[in-house]
Amino acid sequence: MDTKRLDSPLALAAGAMLAWMIHCNSQLAAHSGPLQASWLAHGLGALTALALWRATARSSPAPAAGRPPRWAYLGGLPGALTVALAAIAVNSPLALAGTLALAIAGQLLFGLLCERFGLLAARRALTVHDALAALLVLGGCAVLIFAVQEPI
Repeated sequence: MDTKRLDSPLALAAGAMLAWMIHCNSQLAAHSGPLQASWLAHGLGALTALALWRATARSSPAPAAGRPPRWAYLGGLPGALTVALAAIAVNSPLALAGTLALAIAGQLLFGLLCERFGLLAARRALTVHDALAALLVLGGCAVLIFAVQEPI
């Protein structure tokens, strides 16, 4: 099966689930606090990951040989901080759309810096298209956050 055909739909689905997750966590945080919401979300996430791991263990591709770099084990730290900080931001005047817009802008800018300086993996020169994409995303954030909003 050609999995490259699924890359874009899976990424879109992940983005939609991220928005849903942040909304759910913000509701938990509004009633219990951002740290408690983060604990609950990550506890349920760990149980879900364990169930998926068990269900797909036989059909999963073989892992890469050797050990991952030590820093690879730190992925849970930004994940936990993202959940807690997003829960706070969503319950602010930014709301869900503003929080997600700034999160995407942060991901894009950090990704460009990482690629430019080879911080996490590949190193590549940035292009005019990269700069244009960053400006468009930042402009979209500004429109979402600072434009006068009339109720629909």
